[in-house]
Amino acid sequence: MSAEESVWAAGKSSPIMKLGGSAVMNQMCKLGTSLFLALALAAPVGLAKDKKKDPEEIGNRDVGKGVNFYSLEKEIALGKGLAQEIERQAKVIDDPVIAEYVNRVGQNLVRNSDTKVPVTIKVLDAEEVNAFALPGGFFFVNSGLLLRAETEAEMAGVMAHEIAHIAARHGTRQATRGTIANMASIPLIFMGGWAGYGVRQAASVLIPIGFLSFSRGFESEADMLGLQYLYKAGYDPTAFVDFFEKLQADEKRKPGTMAKVFSSHPMTDDRIKNSQKNIQEILESKPEYVVTTSEFNDVKSRLTAMLNRRKPEADDPNKPRLRKAGSGKIDSEGNEKPKAEDEDERPTLKRRPSSN
Repeated sequence: MSAEESVWAAGKSSPIMKLGGSAVMNQMCKLGTSLFLALALAAPVGLAKDKKKDPEEIGNRDVGKGVNFYSLEKEIALGKGLAQEIERQAKVIDDPVIAEYVNRVGQNLVRNSDTKVPVTIKVLDAEEVNAFALPGGFFFVNSGLLLRAETEAEMAGVMAHEIAHIAARHGTRQATRGTIANMASIPLIFMGGWAGYGVRQAASVLIPIGFLSFSRGFESEADMLGLQYLYKAGYDPTAFVDFFEKLQADEKRKPGTMAKVFSSHPMTDDRIKNSQKNIQEILESKPEYVVTTSEFNDVKSRLTAMLNRRKPEADDPNKPRLRKAGSGKIDSEGNEKPKAEDEDERPTLKRRPSSN
């Protein structure tokens, strides 16, 4: 008997082969089921739970994990260069009270986030209702956001969303995906454009409108994470949704008022509904939340007064005005002709004829 025949004979005499074809299949299915159950029971319990949806895991999860060609050091250097360019061309509000307050609110959110880099927060003198984050932890808040928000929680909600972009490293991750052609021209903008503080015209930080629309997945993730950071910091998470519903109501009342704000980064109905769902399913109710503070109201009033002092005085019809001298010439209708622009209005000194 050959070696192959010996192996076949041994196989035929095995208990499984004696069962027949269908019995063999049944036996294999049972073995497969048993193996699957054994592996499932042996698997760590934590794998079955999405840590990104658990506020108790904040700080102990790597939300920025993913394919990324940028090291953290390179990302920080990139963001620093962009931030310096913006500060050269935009006006930073350096009022110590306003700057310290906004920074303190932001740093409280950072401490209750997954961010792994230091975050630098500054206020820009720009009227758009906006905040935006650059890669590597550089974060700007427009004065327009403070003025439009009615509570500290509303302002903090927008800031929390931007901090989520920083924590999840969305800028460099999306650049790595190849969806952004030039990272130097793409800050993460929560909503709205750059018009108002003059950087759109600067070639060094030119931002094509098409590059301001980030992937839905990243925006959805920033909404979810931002809500958790807002909640963890003690604020009412519903303020996040309330603020954008308020802006949408403004747009419906007066179409076009929010077009610039929503043109490149829309807060869609789907995002609002998903945020409401996340609040209900992920965040356990607390007995109390921070909604606003007297300090927020004081800083908002201080900012309003500061900006109003810079505005030119409105034309008052009763205000005394200086009238330019006429030409002294009368037209065919009997009215004095205005003085020509090239006529010299300065008094002319006439020399006295010399007695010599």
